[in-house]
Amino acid sequence: MKVLCLWYATEDEISYIKGAMPEGTEVVAPKGDYLSRFDCAYADVEHLAADAEAIIALSVPEGVPEVAQKLKVFSWLHSGVDDLRQMGALALFKQRGVKLTNIRGANAVAVAEQAMMFVLALAKKTLLKHEALQERQKPFPIYADEYRSAMLHGRTIGIIGLGQIGGRVARHAKGFDMRVVGVRRNKGKPVEYVDSVHGVDELSSVLAKCDYVVVATPNTVETNQLIGKAEIAAMKPSAFLVNISRGSVIQEKPLHEALTSGRLRGYAADVWWTYGFGRAFPAGSGSRLAVHKLPNVIGSDDQAANADDVLQRNIQWGTQNLLEFATQKPLTREVSLDLGY
Repeated sequence: MKVLCLWYATEDEISYIKGAMPEGTEVVAPKGDYLSRFDCAYADVEHLAADAEAIIALSVPEGVPEVAQKLKVFSWLHSGVDDLRQMGALALFKQRGVKLTNIRGANAVAVAEQAMMFVLALAKKTLLKHEALQERQKPFPIYADEYRSAMLHGRTIGIIGLGQIGGRVARHAKGFDMRVVGVRRNKGKPVEYVDSVHGVDELSSVLAKCDYVVVATPNTVETNQLIGKAEIAAMKPSAFLVNISRGSVIQEKPLHEALTSGRLRGYAADVWWTYGFGRAFPAGSGSRLAVHKLPNVIGSDDQAANADDVLQRNIQWGTQNLLEFATQKPLTREVSLDLGY
């Protein structure tokens, strides 16, 4: 089997994949200049993709799925596959019978830690108090509403999406003696560390009970724009909202209105909106309404998984997917091409 790495893989990375696969496996990667492992030029891989039976990838140059006529399995080194869906790859894979796998859970530890960092930073007004210290401002009025920290102990945290990331957030929250409620597609399946599990149809009633809400759901057709005006209106004005899912799961304009009107206490995110409406509105990312610049907002730009151990685990788990396929074992991380996760 010929395996194509869709990044400018190092010799060590190529050797690792080859060593993990059955004898006789060919592992190839493009040669060229790059800035990161997410860079890969179509011109550098077109000739390699034509007869590749397996692809392992961090990104996909437009046109590669179409020329990979012999492709049988695609190992995606991410959890969400919305990028593949948007470029038409999921439909193409379904048409050709290509198996798709991901590495769901590989970055769960890092992303869940980032989520809890956001919860704590919002609650404790970390940036505000750090900046005050740097500027040598006078001490804040003790116990005044504007400067007093929020507590986690005894409070309720709602987790939207109880996959491996959401499940770890629940575990961390219990360490702070929080009540944990969750929302998931399959509400009948209990989750460790979650006090009660609810369906999506109960979302508004769950939000009304929460002091903190962490959005960790996959971005699918069903969850796109999930949190809008009605859902935000259901939340407590004292609540904090954290997004570690995808920017498009939360509607931008209602969120901005809630944060600037006092309807919502604070927001934190590692993920933001992306825009691309053709020539009339150039492609870009961030927040058109400058949500990220509001005083009650903190964030990072897709950095939650940029942590120790994550890259190595990504490649290891992605290679395991290919090994399972090559040895005709069940694909433990196969993605449903219909559901998108």
